[in-house]
Amino acid sequence: MASPRSLLISGASRGIGRAIAEKLLTEGHRLSLGVRDPSVLSKGSLGEAARHQPGRVLLHPYDARDPDQAAAWVHATLRHFGAIDGLIHSAGIFSRVGLLFADGEEKEIEELWRVNLMGPWWLSRAAWPALAASGDGRVITLVSMSGQRVKGSLAAYPASKFALMALCQTMRNEGWEAGIRVTALCPGWVNTTMAAAVTAVPPKAMTQPEDLAAITAQLLTLPASAVPFELKINCLLET
Repeated sequence: MASPRSLLISGASRGIGRAIAEKLLTEGHRLSLGVRDPSVLSKGSLGEAARHQPGRVLLHPYDARDPDQAAAWVHATLRHFGAIDGLIHSAGIFSRVGLLFADGEEKEIEELWRVNLMGPWWLSRAAWPALAASGDGRVITLVSMSGQRVKGSLAAYPASKFALMALCQTMRNEGWEAGIRVTALCPGWVNTTMAAAVTAVPPKAMTQPEDLAAITAQLLTLPASAVPFELKINCLLET
């Protein structure tokens, strides 16, 4: 499929998701941005485009914890653009809950799984018929290196990311014959607010959100015969 694409992007209000959305706007794609509070994008290039180029950018309320909002966002995007041929999952939350979690931390674990796993699952399910109808659909998911290996004592967060990686594999299998290609992006430390407390790696030495945005833009130019399923992107050497 020739560019531009009509793309859903979750988590576009900040960090990696916002960098991806800003990059893809400059690439000429049509963007449907799902964010909890669309007003947070009132300033900057995305808000300007939504106001002055509504044919290019749609802002829509979206909470990854709510499957009804996933369906409503997909329906609104189809009404607005007439098609969906790409889905980029950037929404996610972090947790330091370990194996021996304290009483009451079950709620944090449940929220983590609802956002990090069920959010992409519900949204992919809602958008799937449109992705298949495009004949050349793309799904790009921010998984994390925490979906590849576990370091330290974290348990809840990597468990959710390992599950998300499994979901990506199933989506790849399910969508292959319909031309849907799936890529799991697995970065290590990225210079975002999620990594603000990290002291072992200076922010400038981390992968930057703009780097992941450039990779995402490149992925969208590749033919179905050349789309990688998994990309590990790490600012540190791991053996």
